[in-house]
Amino acid sequence: MLLFFSLGIGSTFAQNVDEEISLIQEAFGMDKKMIVQEVLQLSEAKAAAFWPIYEAYETERRGLSRERIKIINDYMNQYSNIGEAEADNLAVRTLKNDQELAKLHLKYYKKFKKGVSALDATKFLQLDTYIHNTIRNAVQQELPFIDEFK
Repeated sequence: MLLFFSLGIGSTFAQNVDEEISLIQEAFGMDKKMIVQEVLQLSEAKAAAFWPIYEAYETERRGLSRERIKIINDYMNQYSNIGEAEADNLAVRTLKNDQELAKLHLKYYKKFKKGVSALDATKFLQLDTYIHNTIRNAVQQELPFIDEFK
């Protein structure tokens, strides 16, 4: 993957909306919805309430993921010559993206809790956080540190 980014192919990363799905499939061997379904094991009644909320959540979350990918692309295009302004911009954008994801989790936790139960909502939040942390960790391991290749 480092070669992927180092060769500049990483710049197409943001354009490939399916990249996140590929990462999930690589990490877990199935798509995210299947993982959620397998872990939550919802009754028919709960599933009927859960999945529309899940789809709305995923729609909003994908926008945050696209922004995260843009931040990674910008970093990959700048890391070898990064200056104060570029570093500050990337850091602020990353922190804002993290905050927006936390806000989204809070917003949808309330909706999931109302639709299914606090236990199921918490279980989903735990799983969703695990999936995204796994993806972030995999990507982070492949990203060069600032000044690494100078």
